[in-house]
Amino acid sequence: MCGFIAAQLRDPWLTPKHLHQGLDSIVHRGPDGAGKWFSKDRKTVLGHVRLSIIGVNNGEQPLGTSGSKLKAVVNGEFYGYQDIRAKLKRSGAKFQTESDSEIALHLYQQYGLSFPRHLKGEFALVIADQSSGDLIAARDRFGIKPLFYARINGDIIFASEIKALFALGIDARWDHSAMMSELTGLRRTKSLFQNIHQVPPGSIAIAKNGEVRVFPYWKNAYATASELEGDDRSEQDLVRGFRETLDQAIADRLVADVEVGCYLSGGLDSSAVLGLAQAQASKPIRAFTIAFDGAFDESQIAERTARHVGSSYDTVRVRPQDLADAFEQTIWHCEKPIFNANSVAKFLLSRKVREAGIKVVLTGEGADEVLAGYPMERLDNLKFGRHLRAQAERDAAIDRLLEENELSKPIMFPEGSPLPGTERLTDALGFCPTWIRNLSIIVNSLTGLMDDAFKSQETLGAPYAALLSDPFFVAELSGRDPVNVSLRLWQETMLPNFILTVLSDRMEMAHSVEGRVPFLDDKVASFAAGLPVHYKIRERTEKYILREAAKDVLTSELYERHKHPFIAPPADLTGENRRADPLAEVCQELVRSKAFEDQPFFDVKKTIAWLDNVSKPRWQEGGPASPDLLRLASLASMQSQFNPLA
Repeated sequence: MCGFIAAQLRDPWLTPKHLHQGLDSIVHRGPDGAGKWFSKDRKTVLGHVRLSIIGVNNGEQPLGTSGSKLKAVVNGEFYGYQDIRAKLKRSGAKFQTESDSEIALHLYQQYGLSFPRHLKGEFALVIADQSSGDLIAARDRFGIKPLFYARINGDIIFASEIKALFALGIDARWDHSAMMSELTGLRRTKSLFQNIHQVPPGSIAIAKNGEVRVFPYWKNAYATASELEGDDRSEQDLVRGFRETLDQAIADRLVADVEVGCYLSGGLDSSAVLGLAQAQASKPIRAFTIAFDGAFDESQIAERTARHVGSSYDTVRVRPQDLADAFEQTIWHCEKPIFNANSVAKFLLSRKVREAGIKVVLTGEGADEVLAGYPMERLDNLKFGRHLRAQAERDAAIDRLLEENELSKPIMFPEGSPLPGTERLTDALGFCPTWIRNLSIIVNSLTGLMDDAFKSQETLGAPYAALLSDPFFVAELSGRDPVNVSLRLWQETMLPNFILTVLSDRMEMAHSVEGRVPFLDDKVASFAAGLPVHYKIRERTEKYILREAAKDVLTSELYERHKHPFIAPPADLTGENRRADPLAEVCQELVRSKAFEDQPFFDVKKTIAWLDNVSKPRWQEGGPASPDLLRLASLASMQSQFNPLA
């Protein structure tokens, strides 16, 4: 993986020195080399920092093709590139490097703007077409790789991370409407800063003459509920088909000119990936696991999995002091607030993996998103599913579900009233997905701490209205099973802006580690989208088809285990232990700092009074005090490090 900057300017103000400053801010994404290119009029500029994985000896960027006026910068990996490369060569393409990235240029020459449909992998890229004057950006289907752009005074600048845009001199200003969408989990194409946007997942953006046009090239299409009910495929065929599809996705992601390791938790997803990958590998794969103290530790389960499949194993011990020490670094890389210190733990895990000499890891992210792995989808299925059981039996199943998720209950199933506006989703969709309602409850509990000006500037129900303002998007949800509606909404919002940010790309690339996610392979995701829902959720069991497809590489313990979300130990807010908990102490210092006073979203006096009155961990009572504190401390850290104007 890599990082880049690409600019189309009204006037040639961006000097090599400016470009170096921007690239230096994201050098963690590519410490193995850097390259720059300026057009003759110096109004089109490309810059790149490289993490060499394939074509190690001659894959420098920006890329060009012989005899054309095309240049490109690419961040990511293209799978199956050897076959594409061979086919392009037969069509007369002449390659300049051994890098997989170069196929993007030749595909653009052959297929024009439909070229991303022929790419498979995790990627963000920009092509400068000097013949048309277009700057063409594309992002992978699920937004695994980040891609931002600023549109200011006739200039269009793309970058892999927002901090690179700030380093070029673009002002940092909070976007109030985006922050409310962020808190409710419904942020889509905006960033948290004014004039800085995202290229949506599965989309192309074309910049020309100071304007940007964006359109999708791919959507993960779900069949209607009636179509799914008519599916007559046998379970044996579906399980075999899913296994073959996932096996191929893993095989594609094992291709590299460097060693490939694996992140391993005590959960089903990463264990299945490791087991299936090890079955294809010629030597033991190195697996790395986070080890917490206390009830949140899953390292022993992970170790048993590694022994079972024949992989080597290493634990990365993460203690409260480690979380405290790395908290602000994590926020700098995330560029967004967090509410769970698992992001910090992933930051520390990636650092350890890089120190061990590994640049590439397989991860289990995405399985919950395509196979309905979260407890919230199970609740959706119980409450709104097409095949409802008797009320008493359904209520008992719901009670059992809540009991089984005691540790994650404050985040997954908070208690309270939702924000006004969620009823709009019920009116439009026939129900409000559990995850949206639950995040709404959490935000509603925070409104008493919010600054009055912030609440008046952006009404609390606006994110829900904004989500429903796209009639095409709403039409795509119509007639679908409630579980699939919930999944699709999560894939459009929380997957790229949360899971793939704070638990994936940013934490891995902070230490120049490339994460590869087989479950977000387009064929795996499409296969999952076409499954009848009872292959995702079967009674109390989530991700049923994955359990059956990977049964031969799973321990019996994991095969039978329910989903336990990856959660770090919460900051201890008790009066007795407040000073003894390093993470709580760091967070409290941030909330009581000058930086928190400068952020425009939460009232300082109200927040400090709330903090002073927390006498015991509401986490243990089912309340979100620790997640609240992390959110507030994150904002203070962002204010301190990025210094955005209100």
